[in-house]
Amino acid sequence: MSDLLYTVSVWVMPLIIAITFHEAAHGWVADRLGDDTARRLGRITLNPLRHIDRFGTLILPGLLLLIRAPFVFGYAKPVPVNFSRLGNPKRDMVWVALAGPAMNIALAIAAGLLLHLVAFVPPFAADWVDDNLLNMMVINVVLAVFNMLPLPPLDGGRVLTGLLPMPLAVRFAKVERYGMLLLIGLLFIVPTVGSLLGFPFSPLASIMGPPIGFAFDIIATVTGHG
Repeated sequence: MSDLLYTVSVWVMPLIIAITFHEAAHGWVADRLGDDTARRLGRITLNPLRHIDRFGTLILPGLLLLIRAPFVFGYAKPVPVNFSRLGNPKRDMVWVALAGPAMNIALAIAAGLLLHLVAFVPPFAADWVDDNLLNMMVINVVLAVFNMLPLPPLDGGRVLTGLLPMPLAVRFAKVERYGMLLLIGLLFIVPTVGSLLGFPFSPLASIMGPPIGFAFDIIATVTGHG
């Protein structure tokens, strides 16, 4: 039980910070580009209670921890954006979508820099702080890479929608209604079926592994851990 409580204590805080800053960044950039919807609804805030989603913030990460998934992530309630109110909806959609993953990379870099200060933390708390900062790096890099997958409703899907010519963008945007089902299939159904058949395989882990490793190498170099 003590091991479980410790594990939860070093994952929950980094996860909540990661998704809170991620969503607030979306809202802030949208507000700067002309859409004040998120600001009027009180979503440009670092108060996690305004962003927590019962399933995405609590249940999904818990399930991933329980099944010993190769990575842990979660999501918050999406910040509402009225793309028609943006100055240039198609172009600005890209900047709004990129804001969340960019914030996660910035948080990962910040955590890497703060690791240098662990030596000054009292010994009784040093390991706990160290684990929190390491997990902060892991969660933010995974969240950034995951969200940049080119599948609506993920940020990468919105970026691709904004970059495609209008006829293709309209068609691609329609995939969003099936996006969550596809993600659930890739996250849980395919690995479960593969394991039952004797061929364990996680398609998302295979796709995300190389960019996650590359991002970690860059961040380690930038923060002096390379």
